[in-house]
Amino acid sequence: MSDATDTGPVLAADGTPLKRSLARALRAQKMRALALIAPLLIFVLLTFIAPIADMLFRSVENQIVSETLPKTVVALKDWDAKTGEAPPEAVYAALAADLQVAVAAKEHTKVGIRLNYQKTGVSSLFRKSGRQVKKWDLAADAPFKEKFLDVDEDWADVELWQIIQTYSSKYTSGYFLNSVDMELGPDGIRPVDENLAIYNLLFKRTIFMSLAIMGSCVLLGYPIAFLLANLPLRTSNLLMILVLLPFWTSLLVRTSAWKVLLQQQGVINDILVWIGLVADNDRLVMINNQFGTIVAMTHILLPFMILPLYSVMKTIPPTYVRAAKSLGATNWTAFWRVYFPQSVPGIGAGCILVFILAIGYYITPELVGGTDGTFISNRIAYHISRSGNWGLGAALGTILLAAVLILYWVYDKIVGIDNVSLG
Repeated sequence: MSDATDTGPVLAADGTPLKRSLARALRAQKMRALALIAPLLIFVLLTFIAPIADMLFRSVENQIVSETLPKTVVALKDWDAKTGEAPPEAVYAALAADLQVAVAAKEHTKVGIRLNYQKTGVSSLFRKSGRQVKKWDLAADAPFKEKFLDVDEDWADVELWQIIQTYSSKYTSGYFLNSVDMELGPDGIRPVDENLAIYNLLFKRTIFMSLAIMGSCVLLGYPIAFLLANLPLRTSNLLMILVLLPFWTSLLVRTSAWKVLLQQQGVINDILVWIGLVADNDRLVMINNQFGTIVAMTHILLPFMILPLYSVMKTIPPTYVRAAKSLGATNWTAFWRVYFPQSVPGIGAGCILVFILAIGYYITPELVGGTDGTFISNRIAYHISRSGNWGLGAALGTILLAAVLILYWVYDKIVGIDNVSLG
């Protein structure tokens, strides 16, 4: 009788090797988990990742010039703008051929609008020229340089041809340069005219006012959250309804209410005049400036600071403070040394929420900010919805996104994202 033992693989109940059976079961489990999160993943990709990717692409995309004027772009490669003379006849002939095709496809106005971002009047020049070029016979109406100059003398402008040459590549850094008050010229990068330099100021103002709004929300929200966390449950629930009540009112209504309250003939100024703190002919200017924006946005974003603070404070055992007092600590020492450090995660969460929401607001600054209280987001909205300069709007949005990520990284290094808690 043999004493040999079976040294083969361990089998599952169905006779397959146990290792293979476990691997198959693990794959099935992963597929089920993926199927459960697939709707959410698709939603995030379509509504968050895809728009950001599109924004990044639009901030550097510049294909309209090269695709609409392909022959002109090639002909301009041999032209030297430093001579100070308009391009030769071959360039105008190429432009005539390109414009005829573009007019038939109704694309000439688009390239005109794109170049109009760099030089005012180009859009109307392309529209006017398009109406004439479509009537020309490319085989019999040469030379075309004189014909273009008959349409408009601006076709002899060397700066115009320099712009077409400079922005003929498929991708450009011009939008990002414009976003920091610079521009891409024939001779390289240069600052824009001082009268047009507004974006650096808007970025600085946006960061400063967002930080100011965040700070005011901390100063106002911390005592309220502390009160809610230490009151009896019945009373704190009633007061919490008052905190959440603004969410039940339209943002537009709340902002409009602040316009009524803060204007020079508004309720607040009337009360100050009535009690004698302000003279009737010297009423305070609290609207259409930075003060009005900070006040209105602090009121709107205050619940986003109170809720994280309250949820964290509610988890702090009151016995810690009582123990500190029993060991001889004063009320202030017990609060500052024992209670406050435990509430820091709530402060961090509230600051992140308020700052990120504030930096992207544009409705409230538009209504109560005037010229001194608007954010960079107002300019982004203008370029996307009104001027049609999607490239510049995308570049501004990309820079704003990068600024938020950098500040988030700095916050993580100083405070630590692990110390942030929503309760």
